[in-house]
This record gives sequence, C-alpha cells and structure tokens, in this order.
Amino acid sequence: MSANLITEKRFSFKLPEGKKKERIDVFLANSVENATRTRIQKLIEAGYVTVNGKLIKSNYKVAPFDEILVAIPVSPRPEKAEAEDIPLDIVFEDDHLIVVNKPAGMAAHPSLGNYTGTLVHALLHHTRHLSTVNSEFRPGIVHRIDKDTSGLLIVAKDDISHSRLAHQFANHTIKRDYLAVAWGVPQKREGEINTLITRSKKDRKKFTVSDTEGKHAITFYEVVEEFEFASLIKLRLKTGRTHQIRVHLSSIGHPIFGDEAYGGRVILFGSTLAKMKSRVANLLEIITRQALHARSLGFVHPITKEEMMFFSDPPADMALLIDKLRVNTD
Repeated sequence: MSANLITEKRFSFKLPEGKKKERIDVFLANSVENATRTRIQKLIEAGYVTVNGKLIKSNYKVAPFDEILVAIPVSPRPEKAEAEDIPLDIVFEDDHLIVVNKPAGMAAHPSLGNYTGTLVHALLHHTRHLSTVNSEFRPGIVHRIDKDTSGLLIVAKDDISHSRLAHQFANHTIKRDYLAVAWGVPQKREGEINTLITRSKKDRKKFTVSDTEGKHAITFYEVVEEFEFASLIKLRLKTGRTHQIRVHLSSIGHPIFGDEAYGGRVILFGSTLAKMKSRVANLLEIITRQALHARSLGFVHPITKEEMMFFSDPPADMALLIDKLRVNTD
C-alpha cells in the first residue's frame, strides 16, 4: 500500500451492563481519544459507525451489550515533520530564539490527528535553525499551549538555548499571564488556586482536581472586569500542567466561556440565565473555542541574560466577545 493512501483506525465498544442509555455521539466522544462530538457526528453521517452491524444516526441511544464498531480514517504517521508555508506572527527573533504569537486552532507540534498544519511545520519553513533536544516531531518546542488557546510561545533555535529556557520553566521563573473570559464572577476577586491535577478516570482526554493524587498545580487569578454574567480574569501560572487554567477555573465553578470540555459551552436552564438564553447562544457563536489567551511572557534570555518581556492582545474572536459582553453590561 502506498504511504500516501488513507488508512483506518478501528475501535470496538460495548456499553457495560447497568449503565444508562446514552446518545452514541456523546458516548463515542468520551470514549475515543482525540475525537470531538462534531467529528463523531461526521463519521456517523459518512457511515463509519455501526451498532450491531447496522448504520445509525447521531441521536441513537446506546444500550447495554450493543456492539459498536468505529472506523476512523487516518493518514499514516509521517517519518518526520516537513516544512509548510504557513504564515507566522513573530513577535521577536534573534539568533537563539523566537517568540511567536500562536493562533487558536493550530497545534504546537504534530500528534495523532495533527500531522500537518502545526506550529512546527510553519517553523520549519521559516528557519533551518531549531533545537534538536526533543524528537524530530518537536524541533524548537520548549513549551506548549493548547491547540485552541491563542497566544505567546518561546521557540529555541539551538540546544543550549533550549536547555537553559527549559531550566527556567522547571524552576518556575518564567512569567506567564493569561486572559480568560469565565462564566460568572468569582466571589473572591483575586486569589490562588492550589490543587493536585490528575487525568480524569471518567474521560481520559480530560483532567480534574484531586485531593489525593496527581501533580501539584498553582494558579493565581485576578478579576479585571465584571460583566452581567461573566468576567474577564487575568491568570498567572506558577506551574504549567496540562489544561491547568481550564481545570482550575472549572473547579471553582467558573469555567472558561466556550470551553466545551470543562463546562464552558453549557447554557444554564432554570436559572437567571434562562431569560438570556438567546443572547448567550449568540455569544457562544462568536467564539467556537475556549476564550483563553496567553497574553504575556517574561524570561531571562538564555545567552545574553537580558530580562525579556512580551505582550500580545487577544485575537479577533475573543476581543469581539469581550466587546459584546461590555455592551450587554452597559
């Protein structure tokens, strides 16, 4: 078979006895790694999902002992990342490092389901000088932010710079501020969220706070603006765990607006928000991702030892959301 042909990754599932019936698109989105509900619905429509040997619709309710087969078309993993002519928003560059403003929707490096169009592919087209400390799929990548989070990232152009920058991250001396639009307004307008974070046992694609296991995670927050049913929050990371800000804000009852994984796209019924359902629905159409932006990045230059600090304004979708919330509040 040619390396360029599309192949399929196959999964099979059974709903355990005693478990309640559940929509198949919801069940599979929580069961298949890196698969969103929208992606599952498209696979169902295209005939890639069967239950007991028959094609079904997305609203089919899975029952115990149903035999579910899923075939996901995937491209074979390439041997290495190749350069792609993708525009980059470069905030700073010298012979040793790059500070780039990553757009939402772009993964930092290749992984399952993201073998093209990543920041690494764009960097390889931009320069031949990237650190080789990581694997051939992650040249230059010192740290990451989520695919659907926008904002500032440091990229190393040589191994010495990479190691020294990584040391700063390990020692928690990097200064990283984020802006998030969150549901509601925290009772304490500023504070510290200090928990353990571990992978969810219910959904392996998600993380959760824990009293007994996981990695130590600290986030400092400050409410900088209050809206009618949301708030603009500045957050500073002490640690940098996967999904840390998203998990922490959700854990205190204020998930990030638009964050489907952690409760940020739910329109609350039977509450004060019920009267605003239409308005909230319109706001959720403005931003199709979590309203989270890596706003500032401060570090010591690995070679010159100069104190560096960079800033980035929220992108158009998040800026429009904030403007609309201000209008509604006024």
